[in-house]
Amino acid sequence: MSTPDPIQMLIDAGAIPRSPFDAASRYLGVPLALHPGPAGEPPRPYLRRRFIAQPRDIAVAAELAVAAGERPELLAARALGDPLAYWRIADANAVTDPFELTDTPGARVAVPVPTAT
Repeated sequence: MSTPDPIQMLIDAGAIPRSPFDAASRYLGVPLALHPGPAGEPPRPYLRRRFIAQPRDIAVAAELAVAAGERPELLAARALGDPLAYWRIADANAVTDPFELTDTPGARVAVPVPTAT
């Protein structure tokens, strides 16, 4: 008989939620884990690393020119209809800081194919 996984037991017991993130979140599906706390303290939940797909593996729907004064969330609202989806555009353009997308007016950015949420 195998030893039960303590993290899975905590998840099953409701101590760690399966996913505290909204369906449109970049963190949806990223596993949660527990970091042992200092002696006498309970373990602390944390989010494991989120791996980003390579831009070549992200389907691109279009390229858009950045408007002067545009911010990442405004670009996402214009391109994808959702200001909170700016991270999808950042992923498609391999940038870590979403503001790099809109730093240069007139720059062309790849817009990924929208996904159903």
